[in-house]
Amino acid sequence: MLDLCGNGFIGELMVKDKCNSGLVFSTEHGRMCPACKRPAAQCTCLSKSPAGVGDGVVRVSCETKGRKGKGVTLIRGCALDSAALKKLAKQLKQKCGSGGTVKQGVIEVQGDHRDVVIDDLKGRGFSVKRSGG
Repeated sequence: MLDLCGNGFIGELMVKDKCNSGLVFSTEHGRMCPACKRPAAQCTCLSKSPAGVGDGVVRVSCETKGRKGKGVTLIRGCALDSAALKKLAKQLKQKCGSGGTVKQGVIEVQGDHRDVVIDDLKGRGFSVKRSGG
């Protein structure tokens, strides 16, 4: 008999094997990488992850899911390190005159500012596509 992780049962005892469960957040280090089990800031597998590899196109979309109807402009696919991404986010937020944040490599700017963001990113030399509706 096998459980969801593919581990076998011997009578009442379960033979433990590697399962997909693991530490994802630590109060000491913050967010943890599920692949290499290190703090996200010290992750060595970031370049191998699908979020780190892109096709060179920055996608700009607007989303309202989970935000009580408030629109948020999302900028995905910027191939920048975390410091440069935060700097770009700050400049875009200033250009739009609104707040925002950077979460897991995605820049979020409060409000629907897709046109302003696309024009600014094209001016900076990025290849930009409007994504979504």
